[in-house]
Amino acid sequence: MSVYVVTGVSKGIGFEFLRQLSEDKDNLVIGLVRNKAATEKKVAAELGDRPNVHILHGDLTNYASLKEATAETAKIVGDRGVDYLVANAGLVPEFDAYGPVSALADKIEEVDAGAAETFQTNVTGQLHLFNLFVPLIKKGKAKKVIAISSGMGDIDLTNQCEVDVGPIYAASKAALNIIVAKFNAEYKKEGILFLSISPGLVEVGRYANVTPEQMNGLMGFVGKVASYAPHFKGPLTPEESVKAVRSVWEKASIEEGYGGAFISHLGNKQWM
Repeated sequence: MSVYVVTGVSKGIGFEFLRQLSEDKDNLVIGLVRNKAATEKKVAAELGDRPNVHILHGDLTNYASLKEATAETAKIVGDRGVDYLVANAGLVPEFDAYGPVSALADKIEEVDAGAAETFQTNVTGQLHLFNLFVPLIKKGKAKKVIAISSGMGDIDLTNQCEVDVGPIYAASKAALNIIVAKFNAEYKKEGILFLSISPGLVEVGRYANVTPEQMNGLMGFVGKVASYAPHFKGPLTPEESVKAVRSVWEKASIEEGYGGAFISHLGNKQWM
């Protein structure tokens, strides 16, 4: 039996993590979300009665809510602690997602506000989450903290494929990877694995309502991906992505050199 805490389980790959991990009745899975009532309703409707699932309120932009979620988790897990903390929740801003970085030149207020929200969610919120849960991770057996990152945060991919879209999002994920490495630097000696994993390009319905102009920007990115990964046949499903990510974290260990690393769902630096 393993104890999992997964953030952002209300939709997308977060919900898929919740679904897959809770299929094993011996696992205890705690999901942190902003909207607890709506998520509990979705779990009941789509997963049925799963007594090994607990949904708690936890918002990466609200430290008090994270602290309360940690305290509630401690009550649920008791002396077992937490084996896996999966930091899946994050913000993918739309204001910088489709155009080149130069398109932000005249969007001063939007960039400043969007960057502040993105970094609070994807960087400082994660830092608080890790610090709060480390005591519970220390009590667990697996002792693994997994940050769901993005290949967009890889400098080599950016330069090789000339990826000029999503600069704020990419920067926030690159910053998250550094936070993970810093935690590894402190806790590696205590046997806690901190690891960043990109889930690949996953279809979660994010592009359903894009404008024609935004679609052109997206297609430009896809075209660059085609030259980088000729084998690429399209986005992964959440099920495919989560299975791949789980396989990577199960194989990863400090002894094998994965502490503080940033790798893909394939277990290497091939992002798609």
